[in-house]
Amino acid sequence: MLKNQKLLEQLTLKEKALLMAGQGEWQTRAIKGKVKSIFLSDGPFGLRKQSGAGDHLGLNGSEPATCFPSSATLANSWDQEVGREVGRALGKEAQRLKVDQVLGPALNVKRNPRGGRSFEYYSEDPYLAGKMAAGMIQGLQENGTIATPKHLAVNSQETRRMASNSVVDERALREIYLTNFEIAVKEGQPKSIMSSYNEINGTYANEAKWLLTDTLRKDWGFAGYVVTDWGGDNDHVSGIKAGSNLAMPGLGVNAAEEVVKAVESGELSEAVLDQRVDELLTVILHAGQKPADDGFSWEKQHAVARDAAKKSLVLLKNQDQVLPLAAGTKVALVGDFAKTPRYQGAGSSLINSHDLESLLDTAKDYPIDLVGYARGCLRQGEIKSDLLEEAKALADKCDVYVANVGLDESAESEGLDRTNLAIPPCQAKLLEELAATGKPVVVVLSGGAAIELPWENKVSAILHEYLGGEAGPSAVWEVLTGKYNPSGRLAESYPLTEADIPFDNEFPEIKRNAYYKESIFVGYRYYETAGVKVKYPFGYGLSYTTFAYSNLTIDDQGVSLDVSNTGKVAGRETVQLYIGKKDSPLIRAKRELKGWTQVDLDAGETKRVAIPFDEYAFRYFDPNLGSWQEEKGRYQIMLGQNVDEILLTGEYDLKRGIVPEVKETSSYQKYREGKLLMVTDRDFEEIYGAKLPENRPAGKRELEWNDPLLEMANAKSWLGRAAAKWLARKIQESLDKSKPDLNFLFNYNMPFRAMTKMLGDTISRSMAEDILLIVNGHFWRGSGRLIRDYFQNNRKEKNDKDVQQ
Repeated sequence: MLKNQKLLEQLTLKEKALLMAGQGEWQTRAIKGKVKSIFLSDGPFGLRKQSGAGDHLGLNGSEPATCFPSSATLANSWDQEVGREVGRALGKEAQRLKVDQVLGPALNVKRNPRGGRSFEYYSEDPYLAGKMAAGMIQGLQENGTIATPKHLAVNSQETRRMASNSVVDERALREIYLTNFEIAVKEGQPKSIMSSYNEINGTYANEAKWLLTDTLRKDWGFAGYVVTDWGGDNDHVSGIKAGSNLAMPGLGVNAAEEVVKAVESGELSEAVLDQRVDELLTVILHAGQKPADDGFSWEKQHAVARDAAKKSLVLLKNQDQVLPLAAGTKVALVGDFAKTPRYQGAGSSLINSHDLESLLDTAKDYPIDLVGYARGCLRQGEIKSDLLEEAKALADKCDVYVANVGLDESAESEGLDRTNLAIPPCQAKLLEELAATGKPVVVVLSGGAAIELPWENKVSAILHEYLGGEAGPSAVWEVLTGKYNPSGRLAESYPLTEADIPFDNEFPEIKRNAYYKESIFVGYRYYETAGVKVKYPFGYGLSYTTFAYSNLTIDDQGVSLDVSNTGKVAGRETVQLYIGKKDSPLIRAKRELKGWTQVDLDAGETKRVAIPFDEYAFRYFDPNLGSWQEEKGRYQIMLGQNVDEILLTGEYDLKRGIVPEVKETSSYQKYREGKLLMVTDRDFEEIYGAKLPENRPAGKRELEWNDPLLEMANAKSWLGRAAAKWLARKIQESLDKSKPDLNFLFNYNMPFRAMTKMLGDTISRSMAEDILLIVNGHFWRGSGRLIRDYFQNNRKEKNDKDVQQ
């Protein structure tokens, strides 16, 4: 019997069908006298509850909220408790604003740092991403708020995000792109999860039964409900059959009628519909049951944001120990960001921050002598000689420059992938000019993902704040002045140049099929295996003190070792466990993160720490057997301060497991040695295990239902081509102002089918098909049908108003 059997028996078929889609932009459907509605809100690192009418694109203003550090920032803390604290604080704000469900955290793997939403994602490593997300989920749900990890799965680019097929081999799929979600689900126990827009090997994620039912529910034990990304419902009935519970935003009664007809025709079993409704009701009926926390205060929320930012700061360089700054140091503060901070990403996560700080405003609270501020250069664009000269003139007054530079808003946004890894040229020029004065330059770097640093050797210190949220500036001053010893470690690799990223010239894929040719070799797994040098390795971060490791012991339970603070000040060390198997016949990375621990030590203190072997330590996915296996034999156990700086090594014999059988082809050998630069489509096809879907050549053609609007550039109709050109121009205009317009970005990447998903009953499927007919060069026929179907849809809307709650 289903959990809510009695309630289900009271619902009509149409009412059950209505529950499978939302009611408006942010609420689930209410059934009068039977089922309440719950409110959902964007909120990976701060709530975005809109003040007026809801719209997913953020055109209307949102309520003031605390802006916490982005997920990419929090990951650098390597501290699950930091995630829990931020989650708890988010839950408090959700209660205050009567939000039942928060759409976050986002935890997709950073396949390429140029991914437009890399600032929202934790790491290039699935183990670290899953563990950090689990902490956030646990904290968020403590007071009854519903967490929604997203986007399941293999969601790696913003270009064509609603009409892209991720072509990925089975091992990479399981080991890289699903392990993060598996850990988050098993340890965090979220009550909801969001499916992604994209296809996975030809099937939309929201319609993949193997993913939503077999893997998510049966294998991982997920007991919540699945919600689509906004507009991500491709085929409503197929989604329900696969395991999807709620299509958002509200699709209107047209979608409900589609479900009713599917049940009546036998296409959809009512028992399956009942199962989906039951899973949804189980969460909705228990939402918001805990009493509100009457201890809310903006000051406490801001303090949580500051603490999280402080523990996530990464010191990348500290030449001649220029940091920490001594009391009374004469500081010249430079940079547009220092006055108008870059503290969050752009898109659906954009927060109306309640208490935004700046480096300039908070400098007075710390023991330095601020001798002046200069903008130095514009956020982006051309170099202004007068601004440069103003900044250089401060050299006569200061002991040190503190320059805040990085990626501006146009570089990182939902709906848009980065064009390169560089900061704007005017900012790089500013750093070079400041360095030429002979005064030490301390760079405070802002941005949500890896950045090229060709100017690194010209500056004395680099403190990376990532996107630190509203309290990031005071956290930065605490580290710069030595009030807090930096403890952050990079959650991603920093390549020497963008050209070092495997298959970077194919990212983002502008055609439908994106080939994940690097397979399991994402981030450090590639750099370490292939022997490619990087600027800063995964797990890297400096401290104001030094640490030593000794006395390693390894047994069946895990590893233990002594960690000593060999410096002069207290500090926190992050001990990282990596495991490799160099004699394996399998395609394997040289080493993989399999655990870590953090230890706080006073100067001269030693503590013994332990890191257990868990269920993920030795497993690999065997495509031939279709299951997780362990390879018996000898493993290399490595303890390090980062993936490249291993301080202790040992070996461990795993006596259980199998001896894998592999067919060693030339393609297989290329992958085993990490020689990705030699890998061809044919090589990847061999690893993929099937013929690769072909991408269509560019040129004018008939556009299809699932083609994004950007493809109108290839439309037969001049109207379509003109519309695509207009959209592209409007996007560029918004980027030139450093204010990415999500409205245009969303529409540019939206397929024709999504018109019916994002606008409820305003545009019926027939009307959207008529628009497609016009775009394909059939103006008069399409226009006539559009007028007819418009009036038919209007009449239908009026007749259906009595069933809308």
